Amino acid sequence: MTTDAMAGGDGLPPADLLEGVRVLDLTNVLSGPYATYQMAMLGAEVIKVENPAGGDLARSLGASPALNAQLMGTSFLAQNAGKKSVTLDLKKPQGKALFARLIETADVLIENYRPRVMSRLGFAYDAVRAINPGLIYCAISGFGQEGPLSGNPAYDQIVQGYSGVMSITGDSESAPLRVGYPLCDTLGGMGAAFAIASALFRRERTGKGCYIDLSMLDSTISALGWAVSNYLIAGVEARPIGNQNMTAAPSGAFRTGDGPINIAANKQEQFEALCKIVDLPELATDPRFAEREARKTNRHELNRLLEGALAKKSAQEWEALLNAAGIPAGRILTIPEVLAHPQIAARDLVQQLPLDQGALEHVRVVRAGFALGDGQPGARSAPPVLGADNDSIYGALGLDEAALSDLKSSGVI
Repeated sequence: MTTDAMAGGDGLPPADLLEGVRVLDLTNVLSGPYATYQMAMLGAEVIKVENPAGGDLARSLGASPALNAQLMGTSFLAQNAGKKSVTLDLKKPQGKALFARLIETADVLIENYRPRVMSRLGFAYDAVRAINPGLIYCAISGFGQEGPLSGNPAYDQIVQGYSGVMSITGDSESAPLRVGYPLCDTLGGMGAAFAIASALFRRERTGKGCYIDLSMLDSTISALGWAVSNYLIAGVEARPIGNQNMTAAPSGAFRTGDGPINIAANKQEQFEALCKIVDLPELATDPRFAEREARKTNRHELNRLLEGALAKKSAQEWEALLNAAGIPAGRILTIPEVLAHPQIAARDLVQQLPLDQGALEHVRVVRAGFALGDGQPGARSAPPVLGADNDSIYGALGLDEAALSDLKSSGVI
């Protein structure tokens, strides 16, 4: 790969904060792969340890049947760039022995099986720690390793429902409503990456490995913020209010002359400026709207009056006028629209990587959601073909061509 493909658009070298860290990634689909993708973009060597019979389930998932058939589904491509892939059957004795040798070389092991699966395979944390005392072991599950729900299978939507997220998504007529992407999987992955990085930092100081029990349910509830604290502290239960902001008015989504726009006039001075810009200065002194709490009480009437004025211009025109006046505003875009926006290009958020894989000559993936002053997080290589790195990874353990051929013929790799 060329330096330009790896570096950011501003010429920064790829970020290397986790260079030298080896991660054994036994995860599937999204929560775990998203966590290790963050680590790979920061320079960690992430080795996906996949079942020889198809590998990560995400390899067969996505909008392109052709790519699914090649075990390179778009769901897999989305968060596996920059990683390596080896195949290994952990149910076979030879597979267990080979995995134990891999553990000796690793800094991190991450899995998202249901609780106690790794124990049945012979690789519970105590067994792994005996092989490599300094290992960071992260187990991601829907509900955590303990508790009455711990044994339940859990996909993202199940956790969305349990967490309370669906109960406050939508409005009084449409709720409960699923968030339109796998929110809980993603929050779990982010939490796992943060916990692992923190554990690696402590190990640098103390030499101690550790065990991380990451619950997607816990991660989601932790991220609910005000919705949880308003109930825990003030006894006020969050309610679904659609595209409106419960803490302020006018704050939410509004119709314009050609499409919707978000406006957040949360401060008094922003509301007064908004009234002038939409040519309704009288609203600023109207007793129904003059004060913050009055505006919240009379939200629906205020919104009706504002939308009447907003109908006179396009969403893009209002966006420019309102932002120039210090009032947060933005059009409500589709995924294709935001990916084509000049802001995304300026941030170099989308990375293109060469991919010699049938239907695709290259793959475009999204980088990390932050930039560094001396490096740009990003993948060093395209997502790997299943088992692409068997020879190099296992060869480094001392297995010669004959041994690898024997393992392959017996279905171990």
